[in-house]
Amino acid sequence: MARFAANLSMMFGEVGFVDRFAAAGACGFGAVEYQFPYAVDRRDLAAAARDAKLPVILHNMPPGDFDKGERGYGCLPGRQAEFRDQVVQAIDYARAVGCTKIHVMAGVWPQGAMEEDLNKVFVENLRYAGKETAKVGIDILIEPLSRPSAPNYFLCKSKQAIRLIDEARVPNLSLQYDAFHMQVMEGNLAATIERLLPRIGHIQIADAPGRNEPGTGEINFPFLIAHIDRLGYKGWIGAEYKPAGETKAGLGWYAPYRAQNKLQLA
Repeated sequence: MARFAANLSMMFGEVGFVDRFAAAGACGFGAVEYQFPYAVDRRDLAAAARDAKLPVILHNMPPGDFDKGERGYGCLPGRQAEFRDQVVQAIDYARAVGCTKIHVMAGVWPQGAMEEDLNKVFVENLRYAGKETAKVGIDILIEPLSRPSAPNYFLCKSKQAIRLIDEARVPNLSLQYDAFHMQVMEGNLAATIERLLPRIGHIQIADAPGRNEPGTGEINFPFLIAHIDRLGYKGWIGAEYKPAGETKAGLGWYAPYRAQNKLQLA
């Protein structure tokens, strides 16, 4: 049975960030993930996760100045020192809460830059991040993002991500596959997930085109989730969506999975 983690950066916005752990637990989620935890003291995050009895399964590396459009430094020439500082910070936060997966953000394509130059920097940075995270038992992931959601983001297709993974040859690096982003960019979700499953380290979901909860758009999630389950995927599926209204009111899609998720943690 598929296991679901609530993404606290997007869900349960009705309460403060630390209180979202308890809210996710009360709604029957078996784990949590989030995007950028760095505005919150990591000790507070650890306490909230412990009190809610929910494992933290994933967070992103720092994006840089998000409000100015930065989305990580992974591929950016001249920012390698900052990238390495971000690796340290991401590991510190992960270790505080017991998180074992970190999403390494590629960054926005600088105007006039050549793809091969950005590719080279990203591969070198992935090798560094992989080496440092492996020392403490953490895996890293790269995720293609849709161009409408992240304009000019360097990594936007699953084929490109696999090419980078193959070139980097980092044992603890895999693909983070987000159904929303890949529906926008590629479609053909079921066949792509089946083909790439051995390379996938984490799956996330949101409906398209609005990035709201399953059932609000064009993706057939009952079929897709059952398909992922039949393929034997053993990881968590992150519910990384923007609730169309109040979070609890939009959890009808989760009802068939809630009881099983709790049983698996018992």
